[in-house]
Amino acid sequence: MENKIKVGLIGLGTVGSGVYKTLQNFDNIEIVKIAVHNKKKKRNIENLDESIITDDAYEVVNDPQIQIIAELIGGTEPAFDLIKTAIKNGKHIVTANKELLAKHGEELFNFAQANNKVILYEAAIAGGIPLIMPVKTILAGNKINKIKAILNGTTNYILTKMDVLGASYNDVLAEAQDLGYAETNPTGDVEGFDAAYKITTLATISFGKRIKFENVYREGITKILPEDMKAANEMGYKIKLIASAELNDDGQADVRVHPMLVPKSKTLAHIDYVTNAVTLSGNPVGEVTLSGPGAGEFPTASSVVGDILAICSELGKSDYILPMMRCNHNEDAQMIDITETKNKYYLSIKAKNRMGVIGLIGTACGNNHISVESIVQKELKEDYAQITVITEICKEKSMLKLIEELENNDNIWGVNSLIRVWV
Repeated sequence: MENKIKVGLIGLGTVGSGVYKTLQNFDNIEIVKIAVHNKKKKRNIENLDESIITDDAYEVVNDPQIQIIAELIGGTEPAFDLIKTAIKNGKHIVTANKELLAKHGEELFNFAQANNKVILYEAAIAGGIPLIMPVKTILAGNKINKIKAILNGTTNYILTKMDVLGASYNDVLAEAQDLGYAETNPTGDVEGFDAAYKITTLATISFGKRIKFENVYREGITKILPEDMKAANEMGYKIKLIASAELNDDGQADVRVHPMLVPKSKTLAHIDYVTNAVTLSGNPVGEVTLSGPGAGEFPTASSVVGDILAICSELGKSDYILPMMRCNHNEDAQMIDITETKNKYYLSIKAKNRMGVIGLIGTACGNNHISVESIVQKELKEDYAQITVITEICKEKSMLKLIEELENNDNIWGVNSLIRVWV
């Protein structure tokens, strides 16, 4: 018993329960204290020792016998202060907290380094998919310059069901909430916050430059229409919420989250329901795609426990453990604003059913230096026409001016959808 490595858990929800159950299989590890919000809550854990449960998380981080803290509560407070206190008290950290890392990762990693402690966070980006450690170790010899990823299972489930059923966003969201795939308040997922937190940290470690979360462009899926799904399929695409990061030749970073028309020839077009996937492009490896469960009790617990075991394997062997897993960059990336980017676009336009309207749209594109790849009249009624446009690559600024010009034209009832296209 005395030789066992002592671990403390902060949080015993879905992930915390999975971590607790999994760690029971390791004889060299002892969970000595667990902090929960509500001690009276019934938990689906056999033989749980109630004597180690506390509702004061500071009892865990201040316990002198604990060597490793697993923070599994999420959010920025009190998680930020708890982790700093734990590090100050000489403890190594494992966390699944994507929001905390995106907003305060720089300060926490610097603090950990100053105190010669490590923070591992495999579970914070893509649930059970091995990603952070491969990037830091096996792929360390590569210059990764592009990431395209599906990092949120809730939105991927909703978009897949909309695609399969031809259903509306609101109908599928209600079903996802009933099944437990979406929260009662789904804003963090459907408006892209969750994926933005994750791509912020993933791009930071992949590019070796700090990405500031406040500079990451974010757009959710709430405006996607069933007609968009149908049109995308007819043109050879699937609509996915893509977390994207690219480093150009000048070292500038373009990091964003938004819906995208993904060609069916791409692997990510076929990642469906709650599955996550990450495609990394770099030199010399080329393109690598990692996919698997992005959330859930045991998939996420798998990553948390893996990090705990990585620390356990090093304790007592070196005064400076896991050097490859530490934050080793101190340069902020120069970020490209979304308005300065170049993209390909899909537009769905509702216009009056009048002669010359398609020509009018083409002229407006020309006025804004936008070349059209295709323009199709999808639906024709007595009083209106539904027109779908795919552009060539053009500047975002030009697209914004085009939208303004179209919506100020009496013959155009509105631009129903504007979605960027994978190139």
